[in-house]
Amino acid sequence: MPGIDKLPIEETLEDSPQTRSLLGVFEEDAAAISNYVNQLFQAMHRIYDAQNELSAATHLTSKLLKEYEQQRFPLGGDDEVMSSTLQQFAKVIDELSSCHAVLSTQLADAMMFPITQFKERDLKEILTLKEVFQIASNDHDAAITRYSRLSKRRENEKIKAEVTEDVYTSRKKQHQTMMHYFCALNTLQYKKKIAMLEPLLGYMQAQISFFKMGSENLNEQLEEFLTNIGTSVQNVRREMECEVETMQQTIEDLEVASDPLYLPDPDPTKFPVHRNLTRKAGYLNARNKTGLVSSSWERQFYFTQGGNLMSQARGDVAGGLVMDIDNCSVMAVDCEDRRYCFQITSFDGKKSSILQAESKKDYEEWICTINNISKQIYLSENPEEIAARVNQSALEAVTPSPSFQQRHESMRPTVQSRPPATRTSSTGSLGSESAALSALSLDSLVAPDTPIQFDIISPVSEDQPGQAKTSGQLGRRTNPFGETGGSKSETEDSILHQLFIVRFLGSMEVKYDESPDVVYETMRQILAARAIHNIFRMTESHLLVTCDCLKLIDPQTQVTRLRFPLPNVVLYATHQENKRLFGFVLRTSGGRVDSRQTSVCYIFESNNEGEKICDSVGLAKQIAFHAELVRIFWGSL
Repeated sequence: MPGIDKLPIEETLEDSPQTRSLLGVFEEDAAAISNYVNQLFQAMHRIYDAQNELSAATHLTSKLLKEYEQQRFPLGGDDEVMSSTLQQFAKVIDELSSCHAVLSTQLADAMMFPITQFKERDLKEILTLKEVFQIASNDHDAAITRYSRLSKRRENEKIKAEVTEDVYTSRKKQHQTMMHYFCALNTLQYKKKIAMLEPLLGYMQAQISFFKMGSENLNEQLEEFLTNIGTSVQNVRREMECEVETMQQTIEDLEVASDPLYLPDPDPTKFPVHRNLTRKAGYLNARNKTGLVSSSWERQFYFTQGGNLMSQARGDVAGGLVMDIDNCSVMAVDCEDRRYCFQITSFDGKKSSILQAESKKDYEEWICTINNISKQIYLSENPEEIAARVNQSALEAVTPSPSFQQRHESMRPTVQSRPPATRTSSTGSLGSESAALSALSLDSLVAPDTPIQFDIISPVSEDQPGQAKTSGQLGRRTNPFGETGGSKSETEDSILHQLFIVRFLGSMEVKYDESPDVVYETMRQILAARAIHNIFRMTESHLLVTCDCLKLIDPQTQVTRLRFPLPNVVLYATHQENKRLFGFVLRTSGGRVDSRQTSVCYIFESNNEGEKICDSVGLAKQIAFHAELVRIFWGSL
């Protein structure tokens, strides 16, 4: 390095103007060094703060990636490939976070500490010495001034001695202070180079150490992993671009095809009315009375579900029951000078609703659909063919009637005209439309248009011999809760009695009863329907397994709710993964429409005893089989 300028310490006692002038240059240089070092300190402190923030952010990123598999995403939450990939990234980033933490510590020791020491110790020492030197110089000048004013004629030895002593003390103090001040300024010329070079050297060494640690962590295996992930990202990007292009084309096609539908009342010649529907959905305006003569209209989404009319407000997860439309009457009405209004009245006449459609097409289709459902056409095997035969009556219902009461009475079906077919409770059952849409492959296992029953309803109560029907039970299933007190229990002679706590989840009719797959699919359908429609209520019962039958018993009253003859239980199985779920298939001699043989699958939840229940049912069937063999053997003798 070139030679460093120095203040002449030897000339401090003389304190010549040249020395003072040179001192001013050194003081100006010290001020410039202080200003520059402050800026450099702020810049290095930003590096240090940024490194600390990067270290904390890297650690947080690693933590969030580790928590990915604990998240519950409504869509795509079970992607195991994505989860394992993010776990691998979390492991690598966690190692990088440790490297960043080490780098932060090294920057604090090797970069920030030297420059902080120079700024807080050395520069402040220069300022302190400057103040002390200035005070000493002022005191010396004052002492010299007083000494120069001593009188030549009237000398006072005492005063002269005091002034002489002041000059001696102040000059000695100034000289010593000036020498130390000059020494500090000369040393500053060396320290300023050290103070700037040493932090930079520490910064570079810390970075080199960090990169070495990163190089050790980022080995060839990780490079191969990153290459594979990069390829996967490119594949996903291409797939996304392809999908976006397809969706854009779909949007363009739908815009062209839907242009006529933007009109509230499209041309009926281009969009004909479908009169053979047995289910429909869409927005309707519902009339609500707000006073004796006042009313309001509310727009909601309506849809049919089996024999029920449901409504669902925007934002609701599931719909609610509006009316049971089995055997109801539907008719066009004039209401408050509004177009396309029609009224639905329940079969007992106690409840009615006035609705308004948006277009004439929807208006006629809603009337035809409800008219078809009211005749329970949806329960038949081919509802569209049967609906075609009642189109004439549906067309008549579209024509507005001048007399509401006369039209209502003419459209009301009589009790004798109600078909004897049974159906599930309108408050405890959900139709299978939503389940069928989500699993079309069930057509070979589950009977089409079969409702999912969520209440404990006997599947054969209306077909049991010797059981009389009342007029109130005609065409509807009964709920056989309770039993006669004087009847003798048929399980008294059974050698097997095992009791389990179960909760009824649902049941539905099935086509096939020779493979456990039908039980698994029924479980899936019922659980999916419960989740979709937010059905959480379950009826708890005691399941009694005997050699004669299976019984569902009320745990409070000990009343038998349902009895399943053991010979009719043709199939039973527990869930492959969730051992709390089990089900069985009951074969009966009567169906919903005709006398054909039907099979119904019942699904239950137990307290981790699904396999035990199935083993118990299997044991009961074995005991019953052996007993029957013994009976046949002794009968042949």
